[in-house]
Amino acid sequence: MSSWKNLLLRIGDKSPEYGVSSDYKDHIDTCFGALRRELDHSHTDVLEFLLTCAEHLPHKIPLYGTLIGLINLENEDFGKQLVEKTKTMFQDALDTGNCNGVRVLMRLLTVMMCSKVLQPSSLVAVFETFLSSAATTVDEEKGNPLWQPCADFYITCILSCLPWGGAELTEQVPEDIDRVMVGVEAYLSIRKHTSDTGLSFFENDDENGEGISDKDFLEDLWDRIQALSTRGWKVESVPRPHLSFEAQLVAGKSHEFGPISCPSLPEPPSVPSGVSTGKQKHEAELKYPQRIHRLNIFPPSKHEDIQPIDRFVMEEYLLDVLLFFNGCRKECASFMVGLPVSFRYEYLMAETIFSQLLMLPQPPFRPVYYTLVIIDLCKALPGAFPAVVAGAVRTLFERIADLDMECRTRLILWFSHHLSNFQFIWPWEEWAYVLELPKWAPQRVFVQEVLEREVRLSYWDKVKQSIENAPRLEELLPPKSGPNFSFGSEDGKESNEHALSGKLNGMVKGKSPVREIISWIDESVLPNNGLEVTLRVIVQTLLNIGSKSFTHLITVLERYAQVFAKVCPDEDRQVMLIAEVSSFWKSNTQMTAIAIDRMMGYRLVSNLAIVRWVFSAENIEQFHTSDRPWEILRNAVSKTHNRISDLRKEILTIKKNISSAEEAAKEAKAELDAAESKLTLVDGEPVLGDNPVRLNRLKSHAEKATEDVLTVKESLESKEALLVRAIEENEALFLLLYKSFSNVLTERLPEGTRTLHELKSVQVDVMAVDAEEPPTMELDDENQRSQNSQSNGEKKGGAYVVGEKEQWCITTLGYVKAFSRQYAAEIWPHVEKLDAEVLTEETPYLFRSAVYTGLRRPIHEA
Repeated sequence: MSSWKNLLLRIGDKSPEYGVSSDYKDHIDTCFGALRRELDHSHTDVLEFLLTCAEHLPHKIPLYGTLIGLINLENEDFGKQLVEKTKTMFQDALDTGNCNGVRVLMRLLTVMMCSKVLQPSSLVAVFETFLSSAATTVDEEKGNPLWQPCADFYITCILSCLPWGGAELTEQVPEDIDRVMVGVEAYLSIRKHTSDTGLSFFENDDENGEGISDKDFLEDLWDRIQALSTRGWKVESVPRPHLSFEAQLVAGKSHEFGPISCPSLPEPPSVPSGVSTGKQKHEAELKYPQRIHRLNIFPPSKHEDIQPIDRFVMEEYLLDVLLFFNGCRKECASFMVGLPVSFRYEYLMAETIFSQLLMLPQPPFRPVYYTLVIIDLCKALPGAFPAVVAGAVRTLFERIADLDMECRTRLILWFSHHLSNFQFIWPWEEWAYVLELPKWAPQRVFVQEVLEREVRLSYWDKVKQSIENAPRLEELLPPKSGPNFSFGSEDGKESNEHALSGKLNGMVKGKSPVREIISWIDESVLPNNGLEVTLRVIVQTLLNIGSKSFTHLITVLERYAQVFAKVCPDEDRQVMLIAEVSSFWKSNTQMTAIAIDRMMGYRLVSNLAIVRWVFSAENIEQFHTSDRPWEILRNAVSKTHNRISDLRKEILTIKKNISSAEEAAKEAKAELDAAESKLTLVDGEPVLGDNPVRLNRLKSHAEKATEDVLTVKESLESKEALLVRAIEENEALFLLLYKSFSNVLTERLPEGTRTLHELKSVQVDVMAVDAEEPPTMELDDENQRSQNSQSNGEKKGGAYVVGEKEQWCITTLGYVKAFSRQYAAEIWPHVEKLDAEVLTEETPYLFRSAVYTGLRRPIHEA
């Protein structure tokens, strides 16, 4: 990479490019000197790379803005072109709904205004455009309040860039910025307060349809900006390098930005109803995701030196680094520990990462990304960050009973993966008391599931060794034994089933053709032994042959798929097949899940059969004590969803191919027509048509191009038919899933119960535990959060006070909400049918409330 590019990338960092100096002014002088020399012969490259750096390293925007200002002093055309290019990118980001692009470019515009590259009036004009659009959107008569998420986003953009330029705006255009602030206040007075219902990290935060914070994210940000204004716009976390060059920059020419336009929004539903408005509101929230409060894990004392506005700015920095370095874990960690601030922020960094990891309905990136970043941060800050992470785990563990079920699952997966990278070292003796809790206590289940996941990532003896300081926890380890093969020679039995299994085993090892095995089953096994014996022998024997490894299992399923399909052609038999797979791998949840997942992939079992098996009596009893049935159910629903997603992507690609093919066919036809209409001399006489050889070639090319169009269109029709079928399967899946949830909850929920608080308040006889009661989680009071609250169901006096039946209901309701939230986009098209067939007045209120909360429908509709 060119030296000037390295200087741009590394500006503000401790790097060899800048020697021992860490002073921003020295860095800017050095970088500006290199860019000035490069501008003469790489003008366009410098402009584009400078903007790329500003986009992908937003925490360095003040430095890039100052560089742009210095270049603008000597080359006004460069400054003008950069402003024009920024405007084009800004308008494109608005039109395509690229929220992060809009937010970052707003910050760049603000900093360019500080560096005298952009006129303050132009920035105010952008603010007022956003204000006008936002006010119109939430107007009941002129706009569409269902799209308030878009309006909130515009106002958030205005407020979030003021820490970078509020002081300059107040100094240069005080009346204009006052008018903007009045406009923001007016907007906040007419918009609807947004709650975190359905998106809260903790279940009890959703209990009344409100988070435990009185203010939503935008209202809280407005308070911080007002406080910042009264303090003279002094922000410790925002570097202001342009002040070192103020005497020079003041002579620069400021450029106009020009008008921008906000994209038009959909009209309100022509026939308003709870369902139609809910669908459009969900669409708006998908396009403009609601920003929710960060998960406040640590007490305020850990942040006592950081002002609220600095916490917001730091969170912006951290989120930007996570966003733009997704996939580059080491660079991400490196930039996160080197942000341009003078204070320590390890606790804030941990809270921000955990907030992203546990974000609902899903994190911005794959959870493993955050896992790797945390690992690299522990290595980069070995004296500080590991202790912070451990503190976060302990605090979340104390509130695990209230943690959302989806968050709980992610925390288990993260923690087990994290420990596997640090020799599984953890002070398990601190949690040994969970053995004295009932088997359904969330803390006990959490430890049990973490240990089970650790065994998957290592091996049983290694994990057992890691808990040697708390040897009694071995009780929570999964069984060490392998597959549960019913027809092994070691048991000494010689029944008819043993003989059949041996015969099948011999046929497989003798590489008998599949059709020969099927004939043997049809002619000798099934008629003489019945379906149940036949199915058990076939499944147990084939699974045993494939039990050595994942590869062996996949090979058996692929090679003998027809045998499974022959024995289990319908849904009832597929349920029996799944039950036999579970019995064979009863000591290994991972292999059970993999086998069933692959069988669904090969269409040997349907998603409906999996749902029916998950809700069988044996599995229902495990709902609150094991993740085993839930993992298999999650896999089935996810695979169904992925089929639809993949088909939609393929259809979009094919439609693009059709356009290309039609354009190619049009060009080929035009070329052929031109050749046919051309006059050619043959034996001195003018003849209509080009050279016959060329003409034949063009005809062949035009025919092939036309055939290509037809082929692609046929492919589109085929994929669209598959999509229709997949959507029908999806509808059937969710109807069965919610009917199953409704049936089991109707049987077990106490009649008349309307809140989780009522379930948790039921007292049961419990065993005392000789352990000190842990402190409750102190929450950040900057968002008006309680510091000493203790939820029902926590350990009181060393015991878990929620009964087994009540815990079963709480866990199952948690999964109802989790599935509804995660697959809301696929559920909304079928809501009318769900309302009519499942979510009726006869179903328990708490069940309907969980579904509605997951879909973010108003609770009162339940």
